[in-house]
Amino acid sequence: MREFQTDNDYFFPPVEDASPEGLLAIGGDLSVPRLLQAYRQGIFPWYNPGQPVLWWAPDPRMVLYLNDFKISRSLRKSIKHRAYEITLDKAFAEVMHGCAMPRRNEIDNGTWITASMYDAYCELHRLGYAHSVEAWSANGELIGGLYGVALGRVFFGESMFSRATDASKVALAALVAQLKTWSFHLVDCQIASDHLIRLGAQSISRDRFAVELEESLAHDDSKGLWQLDSDLVLCP
Repeated sequence: MREFQTDNDYFFPPVEDASPEGLLAIGGDLSVPRLLQAYRQGIFPWYNPGQPVLWWAPDPRMVLYLNDFKISRSLRKSIKHRAYEITLDKAFAEVMHGCAMPRRNEIDNGTWITASMYDAYCELHRLGYAHSVEAWSANGELIGGLYGVALGRVFFGESMFSRATDASKVALAALVAQLKTWSFHLVDCQIASDHLIRLGAQSISRDRFAVELEESLAHDDSKGLWQLDSDLVLCP
């Protein structure tokens, strides 16, 4: 396992050197150059408060191919009834706050989004690399959303939250529909969960992910503030 000795050392070892659990490196900071280098190698930070930064490259890797996204009957109803207004990059910081709030009956309760991680991803957003999807209620309340990082034609999903039925799922449906129009290849979901599997995500080998990531990164980054197409169709 690599241990960073200085904050200006951005060298990551090959992902094949990760532990069986996927831990590849430890330490360093969450500077923009380090984060971008990590994502381009298929590595992401994930750690709890009080720990040094832990860098992961798990095998297998959970991904969502855009054409495999599953829209359940209940989700289709939520979309058709237009219960929520969906926007892009309107409230990035607020979405991160929502994702960081504790969630009942969930092992992942959001506490891994530390203050330093919040600052780092807000800076990525300011530079046009990180993006949010927001779900708003009829009275203008933020009730769900997700955020992540976009490089080449991959969206690296980080976290999502929901305060109303299907709010985060509708946000994801909008993101998937928009990414399709931009010829993105996949959404990286990092680690498997039953929730993601029900939405159509699947586990692939780390080697396969590395190949597909390299192909996707051959395209230009879609930097800047994102907007939904006015004629976007979330489900046929």
